[in-house]
Amino acid sequence: MFSFEQIKELVELVGRHRLYALEVERAGFRLKISGEAAAPHREATPAAVPASPPATPGPAEISTAPAAATPAPAAPAGTAPGLQTVTSPIVGTFYSAPSPDSEPFVHVGDRVRKGQVLCIVEAMKLMNEIESDAEGVVAEIYPQNSQPVEYGEPLFGIRPD
Repeated sequence: MFSFEQIKELVELVGRHRLYALEVERAGFRLKISGEAAAPHREATPAAVPASPPATPGPAEISTAPAAATPAPAAPAGTAPGLQTVTSPIVGTFYSAPSPDSEPFVHVGDRVRKGQVLCIVEAMKLMNEIESDAEGVVAEIYPQNSQPVEYGEPLFGIRPD
């Protein structure tokens, strides 16, 4: 079964990426979200559809405004010029280390290479390793450990070599 927050995140992803549709199944519960291109004043109406009748009623329908109404996240205040920004490719939770008792992947001042893992963003119980797309020195780490992050939100500022 999906929580309301999980369904809300999926609806936001479909709208933000202007996907035609998304269908996910978990524990016999199927969720289908239709994100067809909408006119500016029309609303998309995703619906949760059980694969088999659940013991208790599942969520009904969720309406959301078209993706065009969602502003893009702003860069954090104080972003230094000349830094290459690594942004979150998904909505989720930022983790600076592979486990709670491990050292962080990187610290401010560390030299990183292209493809090096910088952090993990957890989305719906999946751990997504975020890699550096530049070589240089980590100048800024914007989110705190265990902080929720949005799609496109800056995670790191890297001073290129």
